[in-house]
Parts: sequence; structure tokens; C-alpha cells
Amino acid sequence: MALADVFDIEKKKVSQVELSDEVFGAQPNEAVIYDVIKMQLAARRAGTASTKTRSDVSGGGKKPWRQKGTGRARAGTSRSPLWRSGGIVFGPHPRDYSYSVPKKMRKQALISALSLKARENKILVIKDFPMDEISTKKFQSVVELFELSKALFVLADADEKLQKSSRNIRNIKMIRSEGINVYDILKHEHLVLLEPSIKKIEGALLS
Repeated sequence: MALADVFDIEKKKVSQVELSDEVFGAQPNEAVIYDVIKMQLAARRAGTASTKTRSDVSGGGKKPWRQKGTGRARAGTSRSPLWRSGGIVFGPHPRDYSYSVPKKMRKQALISALSLKARENKILVIKDFPMDEISTKKFQSVVELFELSKALFVLADADEKLQKSSRNIRNIKMIRSEGINVYDILKHEHLVLLEPSIKKIEGALLS
């Protein structure tokens, strides 16, 4: 198992923690990562685009002119897609773009993403992050101390003070270990793990 340094919020090394090779030292599978990210982005699509067909637009109950003798093309309704303000043919309608991939594939993609961050030395382990009160300024000072420009923080349990202190800081996102996902890991440059979250992540991926 690989060892990672553990720091406190003053950037002082306090200990080391073992990282499972099966989770943080695996060979990244780019194809699986691509498939899972594609699934995640598809699930985020709103799918609210909508158009009116000829049965939805107003008017058109009466035949515009008689069938023959006018010299014009025959027409049965002003709601025809050929007409201005007529219905739309094969236009988009509200739909659900989400789909799923096998659970084993999702686990493999997550392991690949974590291993990729570990290989790039972009994982930072912090022992804990005590907050007596909600303070964006205090949280910002820690982020600047560690020189984190774009980071994903992973908590073991919900921490309202910590989460509210971080939510107004640009390019910083905070999630619980249960919500860790491939897209967010790769979107952010650094992955910041609070030490208790490591065992939860390893337990979920190796179960």
C-alpha cells in the first residue's frame, strides 16, 4: 500500500495514511472513464426542449381555399408545416436523456479516476477541518495556504458549517464520500480528502 502524508489546516504534516493499491494504485481505464462521464452528462441534460406539431398550433380548422380552379397549390389547413406559423415536423419534445451503465463499470471508472489523481500527485489528505462557525474568510485562507485553485473536497459526514463556509468560493466544491463521482474528480485539479473519508471510499469500492 502507498503512504500519503496527512496535514492539518495549518499545512503541518501530522501523520501518514495508507491508501489501498486496489483503489488508488490501479491502472486507469480511459474507455470506462469516458463511458461513465458520458452517462453522467446525459443525466444532467434538462430535456425540456419542445416544439408544436400541426395538431398543437392554433387555427387551421377551415380549408383555406377550394381544391381546384384558383391556380394555387392545394391546401387543406393553415397549420401545415409548409406554411408560415404552421406546425413543426419531427421537432424536439420533452424527454429523459438519462441512461445507466453497469454498477461494476461505474466502480471501475471511479477507481480509475482516483488512481489517475494519485498518479499525478493531485490528492491532498487533511486530518480534519474544524469550524467553530460559518466563515468563508477562514475557509478561503486555508485554500490559499494550500494553493488550491480548483479543488474538490470530500467529507466523511455532513458538516453544515464547513459546507456553508465553502459554497461562495469559486472553483471549490464540497461533497460527501457517498456522492463522489468521476466527472467531479476529473473536472477539478486537486482532490482534497478529509482522512475519515478514505476508509468510506475504499469500503464502498471494494465491497
